[in-house]
Amino acid sequence: MRQYPKAWLQGASFGESIACQLRLQIIDGTIKAGEVISENKVAADFGMSRSPVRDALKTLSNEGLIRLERMGAIVLGMSLGDVEELYDVRYLIESFAQQRIAGEDNAKLLALLRQTIDKMELAVKHQDAETFSYLDFSFHEAIVKEAKHRRVQHLWNSIRQIVLTVMLITTEEVFSEGEARILSVIDKHRTILRALETRDVGVIGQVVREYFADSRVTLHISFQ
Repeated sequence: MRQYPKAWLQGASFGESIACQLRLQIIDGTIKAGEVISENKVAADFGMSRSPVRDALKTLSNEGLIRLERMGAIVLGMSLGDVEELYDVRYLIESFAQQRIAGEDNAKLLALLRQTIDKMELAVKHQDAETFSYLDFSFHEAIVKEAKHRRVQHLWNSIRQIVLTVMLITTEEVFSEGEARILSVIDKHRTILRALETRDVGVIGQVVREYFADSRVTLHISFQ
């Protein structure tokens, strides 16, 4: 059974920690659609009171992964279609963000993105899929934040934990395919970086479309 990376839980509340582990198990299919999640059982499994469990279930309900019932919840799960819809929303957010910042001086952002790619390469050398997936996520989140659009940021925040969890699963699949496949992912990030350097809205738009078209291939492999 996959475990949510402990390093990603630093500073998280008990409820957030429980939500992260349950979210991972629901999305990767360990907990299947239609199953009942019992507050008492989850509390016993995690060695906690029912209060943080209720907080976790409320979070997962807001994300559309479960339906709350009396004393527990029914798992709705996440199908391939659901994941594709998630990536549709990602595309809308990220394409908007990248084109919004196109004409601005983004030297600090570009430097951060270069550093992130360097760290991704280091993670490949150490065969560290967890760190790689978090860096991949951070690369995209940095661009969204740079757009400085309050409503778009709010929308991003509403899906960020699901996005991060899906990226953890898909990154494990990519690592299983060998170093050449992993390096191709890094090259895609370099392409995004080069597009942003041009400040050309047309170039940026084309690159982000191609990026998400390729990402769908990985999604189909990971969630088939």
